[in-house]
Formats: sequence, C-alpha cells, structure tokens
Amino acid sequence: MSSTLTPSASSSGNASAALALAGRLLMAYLFLPAGISKVLGFAGTVGYIASAGLPVPQLAALVALVVEIGGGLALILGYRVRIAAIVLAFFTLVASYFFHAYWAAPEAAKMVITLLFNKNIAVAGGLLILAGMGAGAWSLDARRSTTTR
Repeated sequence: MSSTLTPSASSSGNASAALALAGRLLMAYLFLPAGISKVLGFAGTVGYIASAGLPVPQLAALVALVVEIGGGLALILGYRVRIAAIVLAFFTLVASYFFHAYWAAPEAAKMVITLLFNKNIAVAGGLLILAGMGAGAWSLDARRSTTTR
C-alpha cells in the first residue's frame, strides 16, 4: 500500500487528540452552562428540585452546580477527566431518574421526557467511554503524565 493512502502515526495521533478535545468540549457544553444557570437562578433551581420531592433542595442545588461547573471545567481543561467523567455520568443518571421520569409523565409530555431521558443515558455512556479512554493528548492530564515520568 502506498504511503499516500496510509496515515502517518503523527497525523493519526493529531486526529485522535483533536477528536478527544472536541468531544470534551461538546460534553462540557452540556454541563458548564447548566451549572452557571443554576448559580444565576439559584432560587428557581431550588424550587424545581423541591418540586421533584427531593430532600434538602438547597444542598442538592449546590451539589448540582458544583458538579456541573467543576466537571465542565475539568472536561474543557482535560484535568482529571477520568474522575470528572465518572462523577458527571453518575450525576446524569441520577438526575435522569428524578427529573426525566418518562414512566410517570403525563401522556402529553411522555415523548419529550423520554427523549430527554434517552439523551442523558447516551451522554452517560459517552462520559463512561471518556473515563475509560482518558482525556487525550491535548489535555492537562496528558501533560501531567509526561512530566511525572
């Protein structure tokens, strides 16, 4: 096979690094703005959490905004991504159960809530892949691993 058809290790590595970065940024786009909106609308967030019947809604809102902002920033920077991805996946699954309970939704809302639930299940799956594969070469995690060797 000619070398023009086979990607070099360098171009393949750059493509993997770019895709990992793009994936982290797209995942962060889901969490960081949501966390910031919880800060800006804290009372509304507390009310929404209380309406789901969760105990200590102020604490739950605080945990949610810390997880979403902290996790989002970790994904952007590529810092401790495996841990952040596991925490975000767990958070997403728990939030899906309490806030996208399609099985208890009125018929008129069932389709949209089911879609949101399924989207969150897929997001959690992507986060678990990220936890397994790591942040990629263009990350603080990669930089830390090369400086600690």
